[in-house]
Amino acid sequence: MAGSVLEIKDLHVSIEDKEILKGVNLTIKSGEFHAVMGPNGTGKSTLASAIMGHPKYEVTGGSITLDGEDVLEMEVDERARAGLFLAMQYPSEISGVTNADFLRSSINARREEGDEISLMKFIKEMDEAMDFLEMDKNMAQRYLNEGFSGGEKKRNEILQLLMMKAEIGILDEIDSGLDIDALKVVAKGINKLRDENFGCLIITHYQRLLNYIEPDFVHVMMQGRVVKSGGSELSQRLEAEGYDWIKKELNIEDETINA
Repeated sequence: MAGSVLEIKDLHVSIEDKEILKGVNLTIKSGEFHAVMGPNGTGKSTLASAIMGHPKYEVTGGSITLDGEDVLEMEVDERARAGLFLAMQYPSEISGVTNADFLRSSINARREEGDEISLMKFIKEMDEAMDFLEMDKNMAQRYLNEGFSGGEKKRNEILQLLMMKAEIGILDEIDSGLDIDALKVVAKGINKLRDENFGCLIITHYQRLLNYIEPDFVHVMMQGRVVKSGGSELSQRLEAEGYDWIKKELNIEDETINA
C-alpha cells in the first residue's frame, strides 16, 4: 500500500486513572521520518504503546487513524496486519519459537490466503537482510530473542522491520544500550527503508541516532503533549542546549509524569 497516513488527533491516554498523554496531535505520512524527543517521563513510550494497543494504556479521548481507518477499534494483531510495526525498547523473549518461524508466520499473516511467501523466497530474503545487518546466520534458528544481547535484540527488531515491509514503523528508543558500531548498523537498516512507501516515528533521547538518520521533522514532548516541532536543526539545538530553553520559551514548569 502506497501513501499511508497515520493521524493522531487530541490523544489522551491514562494508566490506572493517571493521565499520561494530554492531547497529542501528530501526522506521519509515507516518505516522512519523524523524531519525537523530550525529557524522561513525558509520555513518549506511552504514545508508542497506545498506537499499538497495549492493554495497560487506556485511551480516554481523541483518535488514531491509519488511512482513515479507526486504529482504536482494531485488535493488536489487526494493527500489525494493517501495516503498523513497533520496534520495542525491551523486546520480549519467546521460548520454543525460532526467529525464522516467527518471521515467516508474521509475514504470512499480512498476506492473503494462498499467497503465502514461499520457503525459498523467504530464506533468500532473510539471508540477504541478515547479511545487510551483519547478523550471525545462526540467529535465525535460535528462539526469538532468547539469550540475545541488547544489540542483537535491536538488530533483530530491524530485521523484522525489513522483512515485514510495514507501512509505518514506530521505533521506541531503538538506540538505547547500543555501542557505536551497533548503532551504525541499526541506522543503516532503518535508512534502507526510506522511500515513498514507508513512514517512520523514531522515539529517542539522543541526537547521536539522528546523526545517522536525519529526520524530516522533530517534535518535542513535554507534560504529555507535543509542545514544539521543527526540522533536524531542532534536535541539534536540543543536543547543544538541553530542554531549558523550550521550557522558558513556552513557560513550562518542571513536571514528570513517569511514562
